[in-house]
Amino acid sequence: MFNKKQVEAPQEVMTFLGKGAHFKGVLTFDGTARVDGEIEGEIITQGTLIIGESGVIKAEVTAGTVVVGGKVMGNIHAEQRIQLLVKSVVTGSLTTHAVIIEDGALLNGICEMKQEAEPASESWQGAGSLGSDRDSLYPKDLKLAVKAKK
Repeated sequence: MFNKKQVEAPQEVMTFLGKGAHFKGVLTFDGTARVDGEIEGEIITQGTLIIGESGVIKAEVTAGTVVVGGKVMGNIHAEQRIQLLVKSVVTGSLTTHAVIIEDGALLNGICEMKQEAEPASESWQGAGSLGSDRDSLYPKDLKLAVKAKK
């Protein structure tokens, strides 16, 4: 009768470090963790790390997914994705497959996007050498489309 959509329930937060709490050392956990306090050291998980607006992280972070709403001073390595929310500030490098940076977020560092190895495309000619032949730098299909418009 009614068209009901299946909605995925968000992962339950299994670990929580509240505002005003401080942790120094190596933090490892499974599942999802939310940090609204301060952590100094290293964070390691295959799960999801959520850093709330009051969260302050001075650590190297390795996780499956990282969502930043607070401050991070250190490098973030995420196997799946990194999301920087509106008021987040990150000073360090990001390494991931996918990154989302919302308007108002600050990133002071570099972002390295990882991708799975792809076979070399046969439609590219001369891409390995930057010779004087400019046409060799573009795919054959693109050259045809450009010539057809003339």
